[in-house]
Amino acid sequence: MNGRNKNSKTSVSRREFLGATAAVGAGLGLPFSGAADQAVAADNNGKPKMKIFIFSKHLQWLDYKGMAEAAAQLGFDGTDLTVRPGGHVLPERVRDDLPRAVEEMKKAGLEVGMMVTKITDSRDRYTQPVLETASKLGFRYYRTGGLKYDAKRPIPDQLADFQALIRDLAAMNRQYNIHGAYQNHAGSNNVGAPLWDLWQMVKDLDRKWMGCQFDIRHATVEGGLAWPINFRLIAPHVITIIAKDFRWVKTNGGWKVVNCPLGEGMVDFPYYFKQVKKAQIPGPISLHLEYPLADGKPVLDAMRKDLAILKRWLCEANL
Repeated sequence: MNGRNKNSKTSVSRREFLGATAAVGAGLGLPFSGAADQAVAADNNGKPKMKIFIFSKHLQWLDYKGMAEAAAQLGFDGTDLTVRPGGHVLPERVRDDLPRAVEEMKKAGLEVGMMVTKITDSRDRYTQPVLETASKLGFRYYRTGGLKYDAKRPIPDQLADFQALIRDLAAMNRQYNIHGAYQNHAGSNNVGAPLWDLWQMVKDLDRKWMGCQFDIRHATVEGGLAWPINFRLIAPHVITIIAKDFRWVKTNGGWKVVNCPLGEGMVDFPYYFKQVKKAQIPGPISLHLEYPLADGKPVLDAMRKDLAILKRWLCEANL
């Protein structure tokens, strides 16, 4: 299947990939569309210290080779690889397919380091093989799956259960020398949305093995003006972070959250990265593009633009 799982879209051929990325190559040769983009290009002469990985969900239309080549040509340090149901690598095929994905990433000159999983329980049948295989191949950071509250049960009782799950995962992470991180995700019943509950779950654990993958977009949605307090609380437990943006839009049905390109939304990234610098969070950082985009050139153009803006902000913050 040429590095694809059967749950994914049909593999993109070499010819189709080259057609989609022809302008991405030399100097990211896609023309800038306006003054704002030109300013970004002019200001972004330096290289950030913090490594930037692209969430491979946005390259799901490409096979391993195409994914790796696109990420490298765009200027990413690596891919935040999806190793989960429906992802680039299926958990049940991790021992066969993850080495193939890593081989293509290395051929393209990418670093191996980050992956996204659905892991929430050390007793799950695929947790051990995924962590063991990933660790042997050089992965040092993974994002766990998400947990949800049951409206019929008391919150404190559920937090105790979640703490036990995370504690056991931390012990397994230590065994395989890999860092697990739970993402704070906005939502009415999502564990970690308030961030105070996530802090309660990880506060007594060694950050080397288990912590939070801080998502400023979701923290701003939930925290509004108070997100800096939440960040100060959870920062000692953060190694990896996520970059994406959003804005509130009023519709006939009321207000809703709409994802958008970096710099076009409500996240105050320059201020945020100053706090990241102050907290001495090492990274890497995973770039997400959750706003609607068609596969092929549109998503590659958007990646190029968001990456340039992100690099500029990181350089300005000396990150």
